Amino acid sequence: MRHRLLAVAILSSLAPPAFAADTAAGPGSGQALQCGNLFDSRSGKLLGAHTVVVRDGKVAEVLAGRADAVADATTTDLAGHTCMAGWTDLHVHMASQSSPQSYSEGFRLDDVDFAFRSVGYAEKTLLAGFTSVRDLGGSVAPNLRDAINQGLVKGPRIWAAGKSIATTGGHADPSNGVNDRLAHLIGPPGPTEGVINSIDDARQAVRQRYKDGSDLIKITATGGVLSYAKSGDAPQFTVDEVKAIVDTAKDYGYRVAAHAHGEEGMYRAVAGGVTSIEHGSYMSDRVMALMKQKGTWYVPTIHAGRFVAEKAKIDGYFPDIVRPKAARIGAQIQDTAARAYRNGVKIAFGTDMGVGPHGDNAKEFLYMVEAGMPAAYALQAATIHAAQVLGVDDQGVVEAGKRADIIAMPGDPLADIGNVLKVDFVMKDGVVYKAPAR
Repeated sequence: MRHRLLAVAILSSLAPPAFAADTAAGPGSGQALQCGNLFDSRSGKLLGAHTVVVRDGKVAEVLAGRADAVADATTTDLAGHTCMAGWTDLHVHMASQSSPQSYSEGFRLDDVDFAFRSVGYAEKTLLAGFTSVRDLGGSVAPNLRDAINQGLVKGPRIWAAGKSIATTGGHADPSNGVNDRLAHLIGPPGPTEGVINSIDDARQAVRQRYKDGSDLIKITATGGVLSYAKSGDAPQFTVDEVKAIVDTAKDYGYRVAAHAHGEEGMYRAVAGGVTSIEHGSYMSDRVMALMKQKGTWYVPTIHAGRFVAEKAKIDGYFPDIVRPKAARIGAQIQDTAARAYRNGVKIAFGTDMGVGPHGDNAKEFLYMVEAGMPAAYALQAATIHAAQVLGVDDQGVVEAGKRADIIAMPGDPLADIGNVLKVDFVMKDGVVYKAPAR
């Protein structure tokens, strides 16, 4: 807690109070975005030229064609561009980024160090077109969220899970890999640290996340690829433990995301009522059928799978205990996403950035299309589908009364999905953070 408070104090002293220079000029004034094309995330279609009028951080009007004179509005010419709702990445870790030093840094660095890094990562993510993210595990994210909301730093809107909930020795057990002497000094982690071994523990862990200011709950339903442990896919919760977490989460209006690679742990998580399955590497037909029955979302994180599989080929990038998991499991995810799409499982967008480099999030679209998803579906996954996973109805679409989260890129991303890597206009809540050079 001391480190968190210090990090926020440092960030506050370094940053200006707000980004007022980027906002509209005065009360009642607005902005008119003349879009060469507009992507409708509800239908998945391009609607042709439209003018989007923004006032007070909201979309005021969406006008067909190019409106050359909008009263009390500054015009931004986005001819030749496709406009759409700002994207949401449903699986990031804003305080970290994978490297060969990642494992030792956990012992050498403080939360303050990771907080400083997160500021740069947040801005890169926003400028890549991601106006919202779901941070699924990390002590810095709730404070970064607050700093962004207060206008102290630039970044996406953050839904922060805080510390993930695990079982002893599980993927999010913070004592994994610690030597015996240090482990005895620290003591075994419990529900306060997000480690449970019973239904009562499960309830306490959720309540602790509420106390800590989390926005949702993340559990590690199976082993993981990058944790310092042998198994990457063994089940790590009982169905009753998952149900206890989900039911307690509902008391606080929380949804539950479940990291899961192995088939059995995934099935238990879905049976227990989680909102989304993350990664889903060894998803079976049995799991897919249950997900469709229960309406469970799938967030594949193909980018992370490809990234770790590639890095596993490099000597010394991962510890020896991690390397075979990265090579074996990482390579599965894209094929699993392809099968899930063909089987009608609902898919939403997530990358697991923090594994790969922040700011490269849009590459996930390319991998989704490679997996057989239409470009329009991939874009819907990061807009309206993501909003549904979050349980919000004020974003993910460009419509009157919704948040003015709008991005634009040259060209047509439905004809060439590679255009998603060229985002050169970013607006969040009516504030322009990036605009094409004129």
